[in-house]
Amino acid sequence: MQLRVFTEPQQGASYSQLLAVAQCAEQAGFDAFFRSDHYQKMGSHVTGLPGPSDAWITLAGIARETSTIRLGTLVNSATFRNPGVLAISVANVDDMSGGRVELGLGAGWYIDEHRSYGIPFPELGTRFDLLTEQLAVITGLWNTPHGEKFSFSGTHYNVVDSPALPKPVQSPPPIIVGGGGPRRTPRLAAMYAAEFNLPFSNADAFVAQRDRVRTACDALQRDPDSLTYSVAQVVCVGNTADEIAQRAARIGREVDELRQNGICGTPDEVIEKISSWEKTGASRMYLQVLDLNDLDHISLIGDKVLPFVK
Repeated sequence: MQLRVFTEPQQGASYSQLLAVAQCAEQAGFDAFFRSDHYQKMGSHVTGLPGPSDAWITLAGIARETSTIRLGTLVNSATFRNPGVLAISVANVDDMSGGRVELGLGAGWYIDEHRSYGIPFPELGTRFDLLTEQLAVITGLWNTPHGEKFSFSGTHYNVVDSPALPKPVQSPPPIIVGGGGPRRTPRLAAMYAAEFNLPFSNADAFVAQRDRVRTACDALQRDPDSLTYSVAQVVCVGNTADEIAQRAARIGREVDELRQNGICGTPDEVIEKISSWEKTGASRMYLQVLDLNDLDHISLIGDKVLPFVK
């Protein structure tokens, strides 16, 4: 199982905090540092200070201050950015990192952040239409050979004779599509994604959605095993019961609830839990780290869990 660190900066994080987490995760041996793409906090238990940060601006800075860890989003919202501009931003950060970025892209769901910053929030079907066209435009721009031009005619986006520059270092950067939608999500993953991710679900739901993605791949004559299948789970690890309880309290959660709905316990317990996920067909796990000041937590997982599940 490959382990990645996943953060939620909208809950309250400065760039310095994010950089410290990314550098600690790199030193601890994690495969990747990912962040969410949100512009407003969730829940009353956090202040959200100092306020939201842009995903690709922060990842650009982190790219220049790290050397091996992969960097990405889980996931960008299709409602936030023009696909041509997003393709340029990701290609730029891929260059800045030496080819270490990955793009997670979804339809968007959190209406409050759209209202707060004047971002249109169409109904769900339209948001999926936006996502579908964005995936087509972004992959089209990246995959257009040097010297050729790319055009696209859609309902929401029209691209005419684009030089399709700049090119990312990777050919192309991996795209992650995720979520529990039973029809359009599996098809989009089969069409465009290098990875399918289902966040914060139980094992039965993951297996059911994984099978839908595999069926969609078969329908498109794509090898279902050419995708990576991944999950995201909140993490809370401690050497003792008291340490686990303290970490749970700092993120506003109960230990029993975390044991049921996340990756929680002593290192040995967590290793067993992660191993059970591997049996479902997941080969990658994003560990949602909610206390970004607790670098010892990341180091503990890197020291006592990561070597035994890689």
